[in-house]
Amino acid sequence: MRAILIIIAALFVAGCEPGATPRFADFHPVADYRSAGELRVATRVDPASYRSNGDGKASGFDHDLLQKLGEHLGVPVRFVLFPDATRTLEAVIRGQVHLAAAGVGRNDRLPLTWTSPLREVDYVIVGRSDNPEFIEERALVGRTVSVRHGSLAADYLNQVRKRVSDLNLHFPANAADAHLLDELAQGRLDLVATDRVHFALAAQTSPNLSVVFDLPVSSTVGWALPPDAKNGLATEIEAFLAGARTDDTLARLSDRYFGHIRRLDDTAVTTFLARIQARLPRYRPHFQEAQARTGIDWRFLAALAYQESHWDPLATSWSGVRGMMMLTSETADRLGVRDRLDPRESILGGARYFAMLREQLPDNVREPDRSWMAAAAYNLGMGHMNGARTIAQRMGKNNTSWLDMKAVLPLMSRPEYANRLKAGAARGGEAVIMAENIRNYHDILVRLEGAYVPPLQPAGLKLGAAAKAPPPSDG
Repeated sequence: MRAILIIIAALFVAGCEPGATPRFADFHPVADYRSAGELRVATRVDPASYRSNGDGKASGFDHDLLQKLGEHLGVPVRFVLFPDATRTLEAVIRGQVHLAAAGVGRNDRLPLTWTSPLREVDYVIVGRSDNPEFIEERALVGRTVSVRHGSLAADYLNQVRKRVSDLNLHFPANAADAHLLDELAQGRLDLVATDRVHFALAAQTSPNLSVVFDLPVSSTVGWALPPDAKNGLATEIEAFLAGARTDDTLARLSDRYFGHIRRLDDTAVTTFLARIQARLPRYRPHFQEAQARTGIDWRFLAALAYQESHWDPLATSWSGVRGMMMLTSETADRLGVRDRLDPRESILGGARYFAMLREQLPDNVREPDRSWMAAAAYNLGMGHMNGARTIAQRMGKNNTSWLDMKAVLPLMSRPEYANRLKAGAARGGEAVIMAENIRNYHDILVRLEGAYVPPLQPAGLKLGAAAKAPPPSDG
């Protein structure tokens, strides 16, 4: 056992803050998940696998998939947080957890059993935007690349160092990819080797980062189980993953967390970050009041408003929609909004309209797909969204899944599809782009802005009640 742990420590050099990780002495060897009555999972806080939403709830690709695995196994999942990959894998080796799920690329040099691939990853060297791209290794002469020890990127760069003698490799104590990329964005590191997903997530809030070199190495992300786990839980997991591939659970989760990143260019992200500082503070109380009235996270409503108007309360489009939430005059009348150019009235009215659209979708459309479809309907109108769902059903696609719907919506501009629908042609492709932008803005706001816990009874303006939702609108 000691020799195995030394191998782990040698391959993954990482540190932690005092008190940031459970002590191994606090954990006894875990029993079979059935006897234990839970599936104990070692993980780390990481934007790609396990993240906190700021409201006491967790999410992430691995988090959500593991919750579904727990349902499949009939036991709750208990996540044990560690500060780095080293300790998650060490906990597996010690038999103190059933598996580790930390967004780590498979490395067969480690004495572990890996599940079949959950997603593919490729590796890049990231610099700041003022660094030119290069295509030859010799451009690394005199440069310092920070990289997580034991990763495939580190393995490859160790080989490069034999050919490029003046290449400096830096293996930081705190080697989390997100931390390294943040240090790079702040100008405290020269270059960072990471995978492309972590780069894309970091670029959402640090648009001064850019890929300068593509590493010719790739891997797959999987979950790590004990080295002797060939049957039992390992077999159960593989059966679950086979089903998750067949019913598109894996594809939908991949799209949920990674399908929309990097849709915004660097200029759009830079502008958005600047307006979070300059414009959002004066309207934040209105978005939070709208959350109190509708139950919709204020950061999602703020993302929707930014897509509509860039938080400009006087915005007006060529089609006559106006205000912060770009409402039509008819929709505003139905909602009791007297002045579309009043930011508070517009935000409260737009939030209520979005809530109505979301409520109109069938019960079998689950979150977060439900909110993304409603965001597209905010642009298209629910009539066109229902038409697109009909097209999807005729094509044999899943009309409850945003992954399928965002492939169908652009077809609504084609006559051969539009002619079959009562609502006629629509700019479905534009609605997809807008919804995907909202997803990006929301992700950024969740990372930068805290959650809001509303009072039990908000005070102030009461919007006029409507017996039924407004008709479909471009607003």
